[in-house]
Amino acid sequence: MTKKTVIMGIDGAPYKLMKDLSDSGIMPNFKKIRERGSFKKLKSSIPEISSISWTSVITGKNPGEHGIFGFVDMIPNTYSLSFPNFMNIKEKPFWKKDDQRYIILNVPQTYPAEELKGVLISGFVALDMKKAVYPNVIIPKLEKFNYQIDVDSNKAHKNIDLFVEELFKVLDARIKTADFFWNEADWGTFMLVFTGSDRLMHFLWDAYKNENHKYHEYFLNYFRKIDEYIGKIDMDKYNLIMLSDHGFEKLNVEVNINTFLENEGFLVLDKEKKNYAMITKETKAFSLDPARIFLNIKGKYPNGNVEDTEKVVDDLKNSFESLEYNGKKVIKKIYKKEEIYHGNYIKNAPDLVLEANEGFDLKSKLNREKIFEKGMFTGKHNPEGFLFVNADENKIPKIPCVEDILKIMEELKNE
Repeated sequence: MTKKTVIMGIDGAPYKLMKDLSDSGIMPNFKKIRERGSFKKLKSSIPEISSISWTSVITGKNPGEHGIFGFVDMIPNTYSLSFPNFMNIKEKPFWKKDDQRYIILNVPQTYPAEELKGVLISGFVALDMKKAVYPNVIIPKLEKFNYQIDVDSNKAHKNIDLFVEELFKVLDARIKTADFFWNEADWGTFMLVFTGSDRLMHFLWDAYKNENHKYHEYFLNYFRKIDEYIGKIDMDKYNLIMLSDHGFEKLNVEVNINTFLENEGFLVLDKEKKNYAMITKETKAFSLDPARIFLNIKGKYPNGNVEDTEKVVDDLKNSFESLEYNGKKVIKKIYKKEEIYHGNYIKNAPDLVLEANEGFDLKSKLNREKIFEKGMFTGKHNPEGFLFVNADENKIPKIPCVEDILKIMEELKNE
């Protein structure tokens, strides 16, 4: 009999944290399964954000193929922003490739929910519960569980106690919902992503190691609860894949890339206008989150003027390589799009993508006076997630990346 497949995501959980929490007894169930399979570092997308990474996980494709390059993009031939969603993905997710029944819960970038053989409850960013759920008939059941798509992160800016309280409420409702569909629905593959872990680590990464921190035990308890859920999964009955879409690390300072571009003369803004409509004909380059650099190319944008792209790229590289904070270089690597992307949609990709050195969080806000700032976040994304598969090492690439997950899943199914 073919084994069912279970895919469980813990958004943002770094390899080092999962190893530490399981070795120290915080996650004993993960420790047990870890010893019965392959536990590795998982390379995230470039840049390492959920919309790109999870899309690569569910399609097995590179951003140049699936077409998602960030949470925001620019509408062609304008400076107006668009917000790509599930309908903008150019490749099919795995649940559209066969007649199997699927339960897909809280996977980012799956809004609005589309018809499938089974159940789909969209993850972040989902704006309307009715459009986030297929089939709609299950909405009353979700309401009974007090189900929420996501925690309201704005609460953290006003009252961290309320934010933490809501984190646990959302987690409890997520687990109740998962338990219900696990037990009551017919399925061949079950995928669940816990996204509150990402929110927790953004605001309370500093609570992880600091035993005197007010929220230290809350931080650990969040992962204890996830570990309790892991303990319900019988590894002998299922093909099990666990992963994160990216990792986390301590945030030392935020870096406003557009402010730096202004100071270096690459970005010139008309302050009487709003948002990216401020870009003038004198602009050579601008940035969209997170640290995606676009050349203001003639014919591509209304005020485009760049014709010699290679010269501008060289000038940008020289400037970014000189960017320092307290004697430390900010930028670790500068990628041209051709170095990291391939496929039919590479034309929509940023011209350059920046990778930061440890501790630097690259931002692309406009109209910030200072290049370097400190906000509420204490943790930031890094490229090193984790992967666990209850299979031999030879089933997994030596250095796996998010695009490999679908291939691994298919190999397990075919055993």
